[in-house]
Amino acid sequence: MFKSLIELSFEITKVACTLSPINFKLKRLKTYLLFIYLFPSQKLYEDMRNRIESAMKVGQISEEIRKQHKGFGEWDLVSDPRNHQTILQVLLTPIRGTEGCKKGRERIILHFLLMFDLINLLLISQILIDGRDGKAMDVEGQPLPTLVYLSREKRPKYAHNFKAGAMNALIRVSSRISNCEIILNVDCDMYSNNSESVKDALCFLMDEETGREIAYVQFPQCFNNITKNDLYASSLNVIMEVELAGFDSNGGPCYIGTGCFHRRETLCGKKYDMECEREQTTRNNDGKIEESASVLEETCKVLASCSYEDNTQWGKEMGLKYGCPVEDVLTGLSIQCRGWKSIYFTPERKAFLGVAPTTLLQSLIQHKRWSEGDFQIFLSSYCPFTYGHKRIPLKLQISYCIFLLWAPNCLPTLYYVAIPSLCLLKGISLFPKISSLWILPFAYVMSSSCAYSLGEFIWCGGTLLGWWNDQRMWVFKRTTSHFFGFSETILKQLGFSRSSFAVTSKVADEEESKRFEQEIMEFGAASPMFTILATLALLNLFTFVGGIKRVIIDMQAQVLDSLLLQILLCGVLVLMNLPVYHGLFFRKDATRMPCSVTYQSIAFALLACSLALY
Repeated sequence: MFKSLIELSFEITKVACTLSPINFKLKRLKTYLLFIYLFPSQKLYEDMRNRIESAMKVGQISEEIRKQHKGFGEWDLVSDPRNHQTILQVLLTPIRGTEGCKKGRERIILHFLLMFDLINLLLISQILIDGRDGKAMDVEGQPLPTLVYLSREKRPKYAHNFKAGAMNALIRVSSRISNCEIILNVDCDMYSNNSESVKDALCFLMDEETGREIAYVQFPQCFNNITKNDLYASSLNVIMEVELAGFDSNGGPCYIGTGCFHRRETLCGKKYDMECEREQTTRNNDGKIEESASVLEETCKVLASCSYEDNTQWGKEMGLKYGCPVEDVLTGLSIQCRGWKSIYFTPERKAFLGVAPTTLLQSLIQHKRWSEGDFQIFLSSYCPFTYGHKRIPLKLQISYCIFLLWAPNCLPTLYYVAIPSLCLLKGISLFPKISSLWILPFAYVMSSSCAYSLGEFIWCGGTLLGWWNDQRMWVFKRTTSHFFGFSETILKQLGFSRSSFAVTSKVADEEESKRFEQEIMEFGAASPMFTILATLALLNLFTFVGGIKRVIIDMQAQVLDSLLLQILLCGVLVLMNLPVYHGLFFRKDATRMPCSVTYQSIAFALLACSLALY
């Protein structure tokens, strides 16, 4: 039927093309209207898109739409997005009771709860449908899922715990509405790209032999806006396709905060044992008491209140862990240490797609939060080597340290970026001479490391220029993001600072997106991270020129023999920093390096060179 309707629409369009140009527009319009008539879901989508575009142009929601949903009226009473009551509305409610989920494991109906916990974010809703009358069906006659709008209560006197707090409120509210066994967690900027992902996850979770011990199924974090050569190394291809796959073989992947199907009871603190396995075997999903939508909403508002977690185990033994910028990794580690296992699955068609950072600063801030949170876990009581001792395999403990030790990796990187260059300026040799046999181990390590890294990157679908961008970004991240993450973690351990949660921007303007697509590196902000980048870039430029000058003036083979490796290292760093030089001195647009950063970096670089010479 579907195919015949498509063919009918195509035939009408083909006939219209044979008519005069004047009539063609009219015929094309009629064809479009016929298509909308035949496929009402397409019409609903077009209506939604038009309403969103209209709201974007006007800058506000029309009164007609505002009157349709009480949530808008409740938001009108909110003067501060960080200080407001719980706002909740059930938009779609399918049939409840045992008929909706017979025998639990034989038939699972997924209920989706949308939580909008971002500042100033309102939902433009579709038509309200009460599915309990049995008519909540889509155009194909399938039951519609539960759809809920929720903005949890926030008060200045209560810590809202950012994403972890939002997820825990989500878990509680969804347990009241559906209490289904499986929870899908995705970030607000991600969407489903593979309808088979639900079936794939359930195949693991419902496997008769090993499914009962699986806590969650983790899919890769992928993005839909990655450029050809991945300017900011945002795709994380090697991490997703190699390192997390290694996690899987070593005992199970870590939870990365999105694209993950959870077993509800594991998020609620349940330990895995043989008794748990017997419970899952005999469990029957009993029907819940019928409630009207209004009563259900009021009940759920209590669960999403800011004081509900007082004197409870939420954020400690239940739900996502609090007190860490990477609550997802910490929560996944805790679940695995309670005896549960996890699965990493990478389907050929990407399961979920999101939006990668479109500016350099966004990427650096994101990695600063990741490295800081990971290092906090390593220094806390949840360190895999202590907390995971005799709970998870040693190889899995070591696997976690790949990420947990990102931050301290800044120290050797900063050394190799700065010290050899300064010694080159002074004429001090740090590496073996080219004529010495001791150069062979250095040459082997450098060449094999680069060759392996390049081969790995190409195997993961990257390009040669993409690999070069990836190497540049790792240097940038380690000298800025990881350095700040390391410093703030040490200060926190000493009691001089507190952890902060830096939210990565999910919105890019048209000009910013255009520069990103053209792979033009964006600066434009007076950030301490840019000051460090520019200072190191200028430092290597000055020392490289000084080193070349020394070789030319001395004209002695022994000088080149002893300093060649340092000259090569300094030269590679200069090549890596070409976009920084371009932003410092040649670009004139608003996204060039700010003048304040330029002046500061020049002063710091000259000061460092002066100290090295004298």
